[in-house]
Amino acid sequence: MRVRKLDQPRGWAVTFAAALIKPTLLAATSRTWIDGEKIPATGGCIVALNHISHVDPLLSAHFVYDHGRIPRYLAKSGLFSNKAIGGLLTAAGQIPVERLSRNAIGAYDAAVRAIGEGECLVIYPEGTLTRDPGMWPMKGKTGAARIALATGCPVIPVGQWGAHEVLPPYTRTPHLRPRRTIVMKAGDPVPLDDLVARPTSPEATAEATGRIMDAITSLVADLRGEVAPTERYDPRATGVREIGNPHDEPHPARQHTRKKRSP
Repeated sequence: MRVRKLDQPRGWAVTFAAALIKPTLLAATSRTWIDGEKIPATGGCIVALNHISHVDPLLSAHFVYDHGRIPRYLAKSGLFSNKAIGGLLTAAGQIPVERLSRNAIGAYDAAVRAIGEGECLVIYPEGTLTRDPGMWPMKGKTGAARIALATGCPVIPVGQWGAHEVLPPYTRTPHLRPRRTIVMKAGDPVPLDDLVARPTSPEATAEATGRIMDAITSLVADLRGEVAPTERYDPRATGVREIGNPHDEPHPARQHTRKKRSP
């Protein structure tokens, strides 16, 4: 496992987070990092991963940080509402995004700017924890592809496995004993040059999204030693809610009409 020295100003927020989080992860997990040197040492890039646990951002940050880059995330806007956490995230260069909202366009613009400034942007193209029953990567959202096509930056796919054993999806109690092994493997940049050269279109974006998800799925299959499903799970097609716990009952609609008074 090769570790690349960080050659980038960290700032107080990243220094604080690394000092707090990294020792905890080192104590709680064992790690196998594979081909992390494929993450470019400099310049704007996207690292795209599958999403299987709420602890994923901490572990992927560790992976990216160990290979010489400071990770920047598109983080759900609710995290920024807490003054302390929001201040830390902002100081660390993280980007708030309002999922399933028209305001998400602001996050896209901020992400494009970050790439232009040479940042390493970490994105989970699925947009949420996978709903696939076998925990395979599901159908991706178009955000990563749109950013890549707009900037021409490299997209480095990363497959990961093991985080769901540390913190299973939609649970609150981590499993720290025995220590779980986290495996992450980076792949070659997703070939998108032909799509970057074409005029922007929904078809080009969909094709780019498919290629990114194909690359991630191939890496996950390699780590699991299994064959991935031939058809990628689509929560919209199956009526599964796209954000939040898919097992929760929907909130009953509020009744806005007043009851008629008895005569």
